[in-house]
Amino acid sequence: MMHALANTAPDVLELQQLPVPTPDPGQVRIRTLACGICATDLEMLAGWDRTGFPSIPGHEWCGVVDAVGPGVSESLVGQCCVGDNVLPDGGEVGFEHPGGYAEYFVTQAANLRALPLGTDPTTATLIEPLAVCLRGLGHLRPLNPGQALIVGDGTIGLLMTILLLQEGVEGLTIVGGVPERLAMALDLGATHALDYRTLDLAAQLGRHFSTVIEASGTESGMTTALEGAANEAKFLILGDYADARADFPWNSLLHRELQLIGSNAGTGAWDEAVEQFVKAGEHIGRLVTHTVPYHEYPRALDLARTRRDGAIRVVLTWE
Repeated sequence: MMHALANTAPDVLELQQLPVPTPDPGQVRIRTLACGICATDLEMLAGWDRTGFPSIPGHEWCGVVDAVGPGVSESLVGQCCVGDNVLPDGGEVGFEHPGGYAEYFVTQAANLRALPLGTDPTTATLIEPLAVCLRGLGHLRPLNPGQALIVGDGTIGLLMTILLLQEGVEGLTIVGGVPERLAMALDLGATHALDYRTLDLAAQLGRHFSTVIEASGTESGMTTALEGAANEAKFLILGDYADARADFPWNSLLHRELQLIGSNAGTGAWDEAVEQFVKAGEHIGRLVTHTVPYHEYPRALDLARTRRDGAIRVVLTWE
């Protein structure tokens, strides 16, 4: 048997004992070392975008191959890894399939990405959101000349800050509402970090950003992003909308000739994400502010929800 955190009803997460899964042909069993708590997890726990209960969340995982199914090389056993969560049936680990909120789960061997010996598993949980950001960045390349605007100071917004600065943007402004996160953005190299709660953003921003990223997943964030977009700006939407709807001024898209781009998940960007992490993992890993043992999950969820004590990324550990 194994310990698992099961989402059994809206806003109910229970520590349960469940059978250890057995890998099918082409699969491996992962022994979880660490798993990040994503804002999407919190929305799912509340019942958003779900087909039913119970489920085992957790898509930002790092673990060790514990067993292999038929047709998979035994040499993988003991390998520390992360992996693309999209499975052959179109479902994803941590969504339609059990994920890293458990001591063990199964995934496709072909999806794994090996990590170097000595990798910190807690910071390696950031490789999944890093892949999400890199897929989005791929849609933006080549970047328009000029300045960039990011709306949303969560993990995605901060990772995009790192990546856009690496791409050589002329200046970067981030908008958010958590002082510690805005301070982190400035420390990472952002030119300006604006608190939407205290400023007249329309007056502060102007309409001159040639690259705009909406990473907040809120209707107010969408409005702010549109206010800052220059004519012919590339406008990337990375934020998931919990209510599945946000008003959009389509005439603004038409008259200002904005290039509207949606990007989802990190498929196709995992190799680059691992490469970036290996080169700059210590820099990226600063976003992990709290590690909490899995059996203290109520405290971990509270930190992630309230963002208190400077919480940016909260990670559950299973060792």
